[in-house]
Amino acid sequence: MNKKVLIISTSPRKGGNSDALADELLRGAQEAGHSVEKVTLYDKTISFCQGCLACQSTQRCTIQDDAAAITQKMLTADVIVFATPVYYYGMCGQMKTMLDRSNPLFSADYSFRDIYLLAAAAEEDPHTVDGTVTGLQGWIDCFEKAHLAGTVFAGSVTSVGDIKDHPALKQAYETGKNI
Repeated sequence: MNKKVLIISTSPRKGGNSDALADELLRGAQEAGHSVEKVTLYDKTISFCQGCLACQSTQRCTIQDDAAAITQKMLTADVIVFATPVYYYGMCGQMKTMLDRSNPLFSADYSFRDIYLLAAAAEEDPHTVDGTVTGLQGWIDCFEKAHLAGTVFAGSVTSVGDIKDHPALKQAYETGKNI
């Protein structure tokens, strides 16, 4: 079945290591015949949620910036993939802000079911990503029809390009092929 896949690459660095994971998942998902769109946040303007909760009745945010269009893409995607660098054992601030700004989806008839996480970190320990997974799971738990379908973690990557030849790239590609 052809699925509509939305990849949200949240890294503030163009071409960063988590962005490379996103590109490999995209390649695998396209080869599997899925419709795939990648959105990057490094070139977007996304303000913090103001907590007004107007979106709960209007299903639209009162803040007019790039988050509104991304949220609409999330609404109609079958699969959402978040790619993030791990900062201080958690997701980057751009990802957290985007999750907060997707609050209009809470009361909407959303399509997504499968959520994937791609993460890259300077630390090598596999548990480095645990805080990021916990943070994303908190968001997923608010959407009863959705679940975390998989996680790909690349450790020991700091500078742009460190991920070259990392086994997590193949894992991201295979994850995309198996969506």
